[in-house]
Amino acid sequence: MKYPEPPPLDPALQPIFDAHDRGKISVELKAPIDSVDVLSKVYSPGVAEVCTRIADYPTEKAKYTAAPGIVAVVSDGTAVLGLGDIGAEASLPVMEGKSGLFKQFAGLDSFPIVLNTTDVDEIIAAVKAIAPSFGGINLEDISAPRCFEIEDRLKQELDIPVMHDDQHGTAIVVTAALRNARMLSGRKDGEMRIVIAGAGASGIACAKMLYSTGVRDIILTDSKGAIHPWRHDLTPVKQQLLSWTNHEGIRGTTEEILAGKDCFIGLSGSTISEEAIASMNDDPIIFALSNPTPEIHPDVAAKYATVVATGRSDFPNQINNVLAFPGIFRGAMEVGATAITEDMKIAAAVAIADVVLDEMSRDRIIPDPFDPRVVPAVTEAVKKAWIDGKAEWVIR
Repeated sequence: MKYPEPPPLDPALQPIFDAHDRGKISVELKAPIDSVDVLSKVYSPGVAEVCTRIADYPTEKAKYTAAPGIVAVVSDGTAVLGLGDIGAEASLPVMEGKSGLFKQFAGLDSFPIVLNTTDVDEIIAAVKAIAPSFGGINLEDISAPRCFEIEDRLKQELDIPVMHDDQHGTAIVVTAALRNARMLSGRKDGEMRIVIAGAGASGIACAKMLYSTGVRDIILTDSKGAIHPWRHDLTPVKQQLLSWTNHEGIRGTTEEILAGKDCFIGLSGSTISEEAIASMNDDPIIFALSNPTPEIHPDVAAKYATVVATGRSDFPNQINNVLAFPGIFRGAMEVGATAITEDMKIAAAVAIADVVLDEMSRDRIIPDPFDPRVVPAVTEAVKKAWIDGKAEWVIR
């Protein structure tokens, strides 16, 4: 195939491209192979002894291979950041970056795997085929609704932790941030009236997790407005939402239904007017998480809100998945978990929120991604939840 010749780079962008030069990750040896004696141990003939032992006693793989400590970062490139469906090859820099975050924040080795297929069965088959080389599967940037089936089936068919981070990483950090924001606003979980703009992977996961912590008044919206029982264009996934969301059957656009609500969570890339925010209950909570452009500018939202959060690093209260996934996978893999359970996710959310409990303010409801307390706290909470088989939704 003949590809177009790329134009010269804008000089202002050169530093960004320099940071990606020849990729961002590499494979390193734990010890040098610097003699015939060492070579004979790590490869032929010595390696045959280890292979034979693992063949006879498969559990020895955990002791004599790197696999249990390596995460596969798997994507098909169909829902990349704010770029959408850009394909497998173009998504690779993001997956390399994710691997870099695993290493930087949790000390976990990982490897990007981009798949040149969008077929659900083919993706599942490919991940199952490579699973013996890894101790965990981080699914990344796979579009909805396929991502739900892919994750569910892999969780059922593999005995290692599997998590679609776009769903659950976002939900965990949003839940942690909302717990602290709710405390600052003086509200209780059961009293919160929440509108979530965006019924994709992250929006649905956020709604499910908030419901599991006691929030009962949740309305999700998509590009056509509120998801309600009288719509005839709902996918099966959205249809299922009606059993536990929008109990009053409220109709209207996102802006129309914000009136009288306590919290707005934006995960759709839509735009919300100042007038709509002003129509909410006094001192609302605004999480305008679309990147790079929040649904409403944080400075405008702050005129009305008790707490404002975004997905950006240049405003307070950044909702960043890096607060969750490194510690979750590290905890799950250290404890030998065969799955990432709902209780482990709740435990992670509580741990993240508790890191800043004693220093909480309207500009600090969530830790900084570089706070060294985060990963150890999440790791230990996740391990405990797996061992105990439960986690408590703690309200301070």
